[in-house]
Amino acid sequence: MDPTPNSGPGNGSQVKSAVRTVALLEHFASHPGLHTLAELQERTGYPKSSLYMLLRTLVELGWVETDGTGTRYGIGVRALLVGSSYVDGDEVVALARPALDRLAEDTGETVHLARLDGTSVVYLATRQSRHSLRPFIRIGRRLPAYCTSHGKALLATHPDERIRQLLPAELAPVTEHTHTDRELLIAELHEVRERGYAVDREENTVGLRCFGLALPYRTPARDAVSVSVPVARLTPGREEQIREALLDAGHRLTLATRHL
Repeated sequence: MDPTPNSGPGNGSQVKSAVRTVALLEHFASHPGLHTLAELQERTGYPKSSLYMLLRTLVELGWVETDGTGTRYGIGVRALLVGSSYVDGDEVVALARPALDRLAEDTGETVHLARLDGTSVVYLATRQSRHSLRPFIRIGRRLPAYCTSHGKALLATHPDERIRQLLPAELAPVTEHTHTDRELLIAELHEVRERGYAVDREENTVGLRCFGLALPYRTPARDAVSVSVPVARLTPGREEQIREALLDAGHRLTLATRHL
């Protein structure tokens, strides 16, 4: 592992070993389970000897774990500790707790707080529905922004040209209802700006409709709150009730985070 700095456009000087370490951990995070050295070498393209030494170092430090044979590798418990500390120490998550609790109580449905990271949203906090039929999203889950109510609410705070820079012309479908045309998505984002919230109409999960609202404490926004409801119990009256509760929560969250 040669620590010679590399230069990346817009990133300044980078230490090769550090870049490889982070890239390897991110690979584990996006591909759960155990992987052989050969599989990791094929996916990363790193020299096998350097990759092996990097893995052994991370195993010793607790960032990577192996199976009983010591030949397959996966993410270690220290990654969980660091990930948890991010959420535990995040000011927005702390400030949002009362409003999330109130929104979950008012709607009886699943409530999420998520953050935009590139072209994805990452879930930071959740409140589970009191109904037996309910969605489940773990903290730290990453989903494409263009097919979630959080993501669309957040993308709508960017100008159209920025959306074109961020997203390809053709978007990968997650369900049969997902927007696959970027320009149609941009047209919908115009509607999101006008009404103040976004709707995911089974675009990420079939049978689930979600309503998302961006928090305006910074521009463009980076955090959003949402309510997820199975379409099986979503009547027009129920939908209106959820929209009103979401807008009320947005007002509470705006007040809570205004000093940021």
